[in-house]
Amino acid sequence: MPPTQDVTIEPDNGGVTFYEEIGGFETVRTVVHRFYEGVATDELLRPMYPEEDLGPAEERFLLFLVQYWGGPTTYSEARGHPRLRMRHAPFAVTPAAKERWLHHFRAGLDAADLTPEQDAKFWDYVTHAAQFMVNSFE
Repeated sequence: MPPTQDVTIEPDNGGVTFYEEIGGFETVRTVVHRFYEGVATDELLRPMYPEEDLGPAEERFLLFLVQYWGGPTTYSEARGHPRLRMRHAPFAVTPAAKERWLHHFRAGLDAADLTPEQDAKFWDYVTHAAQFMVNSFE
């Protein structure tokens, strides 16, 4: 099953989730907030967010990542199963869009105080997830 299909990551560090290991909610918030600062001015990605205010999209992504990495399940309680490909189907996610998305996500990870191992684990997930979301080659 592709990594974006999973709803959460099970603890693998003595019962400590990756979410807890990296510092919990505030760390994920730092990553996501920096990511959306980049998206806000990105000529390729910004049009994919029809809302004038990116705040709701930022909150959804934050809650998704919190849940994915083993934090509270608020995302699924509010929105159901992530169904990432279905939710992104209306948008042309091209290889160029994937690269811009990863560029901004890299900035988000760089803003967090993660160990090299934690950074690599997070980056590995998002690079696979980003590739999985590509749905157009035009």
